[in-house]
Amino acid sequence: MSIKSLDDLLSEGVSGRGVLVRSDLNVPLDDGRITDPGRIIASVPTLKELSDAGAKVVVTAHLGRPKGEPDPQLSLAPVAEALGDKLGRHVQLAGDVVGTDALARAEGLTDGDILLLENIRFDSRETSKDDAERLALAKALVELVGEDGAFVSDGFGVVHRKQASVYDVATLLPHYAGKLVDTEVKVLAQLTESTERPYAVVLGGSKVSDKLAVIENLATKADSLIIGGGMCFTFLAAQGVSVGNSLLEESMIETCRKLLDDYGDVLHLPVDIVVAEKFAADSPAKTVAADKIPDGTMGLDIGPESVKRFTTLLSNAKTIFWNGPMGVFEFPAFSAGTKGVAEAIISATGKGAFSVVGGGDSAAAVRQLGLPEDGFSHISTGGGASLEYLEGKELPGISVLES
Repeated sequence: MSIKSLDDLLSEGVSGRGVLVRSDLNVPLDDGRITDPGRIIASVPTLKELSDAGAKVVVTAHLGRPKGEPDPQLSLAPVAEALGDKLGRHVQLAGDVVGTDALARAEGLTDGDILLLENIRFDSRETSKDDAERLALAKALVELVGEDGAFVSDGFGVVHRKQASVYDVATLLPHYAGKLVDTEVKVLAQLTESTERPYAVVLGGSKVSDKLAVIENLATKADSLIIGGGMCFTFLAAQGVSVGNSLLEESMIETCRKLLDDYGDVLHLPVDIVVAEKFAADSPAKTVAADKIPDGTMGLDIGPESVKRFTTLLSNAKTIFWNGPMGVFEFPAFSAGTKGVAEAIISATGKGAFSVVGGGDSAAAVRQLGLPEDGFSHISTGGGASLEYLEGKELPGISVLES
């Protein structure tokens, strides 16, 4: 069954109607300052089209991981201001989620107005495992837009969660995929259903356990699967290599050994590592062979020889999926691996490859390292959701839109 799009909703008419939009505005903050506005920028097109068409727009979103109660450190106030700047119009912020202030502001909306509710996760019902609790919150959200309202799902980064503002509201209102969700689903479908070969996958990040299911799934589909980041050390340990003080998941060593046995012709590990004695930006860096990591040091990036080998693998790829940095890219001394692999993907894209950056830290790395975002075919806003889709899991926030 197909999913109705924002264009379908706009063609039905939204002028004067309340429209509830679930956006993903979960941006990184440093002392109250937004350090990467990527998700805010990605949310603008859907909100702008609805506002321009005269809808009374009520936006729900979360920030960080509050414990189901208000936390001033995780208020959406800086997000509301940044969103208003990007939209070129005032965005109101309710002082609560579905309380008296949210109700009063929603009732006062005029055509084209945009109201952002306070952090939806300040209400413990949002993430409750109890269906009735989530439904109660969903009904309170629906009250804000009225019975003739509509729901637009545009927070791709949360569609793998069965939460009140993602899933339950869609069971109560006519529902549509926003521009962002619509694009993301089409891109991921292209990665899984009509993949042009050779297909290369680049996986980084810290833990094998976080990526195990996607490794198992993609190892059977990809022509080459490159492993970097902190998780490469568990694979190296599975080969009997000493990894010093590097990040290591001992409980996953046997699993990695089996993956190497089963898919050794597809999996590619670093051949050299940039090490340091401590996890710090100013810790002196030294490049060593991957099987010669000195005791007392930790690997913080892949080395230049690894970048060369991975570049060769990526150079003839027609489809590339990248999720996870190759090292601690936030520290300049340990960013070359991530930058080198990203540049190899950009080069392949320039030669016609279809490339997808799988959200999260990878997307942040692209921006922080000054790489051109248009050098990739698509940069996803949802790392976890992208991975679960590629694992073959059902995403509740997508499946509910099909009903």
